[in-house]
Amino acid sequence: MMAAGMRARTRGAAALRRAVVAPVLAAVFAAAFAVAFTACTQGEVRAVAVGAPAPAYAAERLDGTPVSLAELRGQVVLLNIWATWCKPCREEIPALEVLHQRHASQGLLVAGVSIDLPGEKPRVESFARALGATYPLWLDPDDRVSNTFLAIGVPATYLIGRDGTLRWKHMGPVTADDPALTAALTAALSEPAPAAAP
Repeated sequence: MMAAGMRARTRGAAALRRAVVAPVLAAVFAAAFAVAFTACTQGEVRAVAVGAPAPAYAAERLDGTPVSLAELRGQVVLLNIWATWCKPCREEIPALEVLHQRHASQGLLVAGVSIDLPGEKPRVESFARALGATYPLWLDPDDRVSNTFLAIGVPATYLIGRDGTLRWKHMGPVTADDPALTAALTAALSEPAPAAAP
């Protein structure tokens, strides 16, 4: 009788935990999902979605000069978010270099955005040099790029068309011969640059 009472209390406690924990977990997952696909900027909800305009973003080149996606309009940009402490980033830098060498003459700009901490510029430079990266490197020690593009880790890569539209995105390391990237890149590079504003 006592054992039956304990089992009933245990089942009741388990049911209560499920009734409380399940909605809390559902709310947490829903919030994480919402953060991963939308962000609030100046009171507007925006999605970082293929086919939508890429978000406005600016960083700093290794020489300290500012650079922005807006000033690169007319070029196809492969924006890669990385860090020296990221092992998959180390593995994908040669693939990004292949893409840079293969498509730069067609108008592709590969830009590697380092999110290493302030003061790590020498390390970023030597790290990239050791791996053979000759494409432009940008510095973003405050990691604004991850919030701007809703990246949930590094590496993360975004292909932006000549008109500023996001054409492809990928979380994780890329390969030079990825079929989806190749198709998106071929399409983006074949598009004419938008007409200049009068």
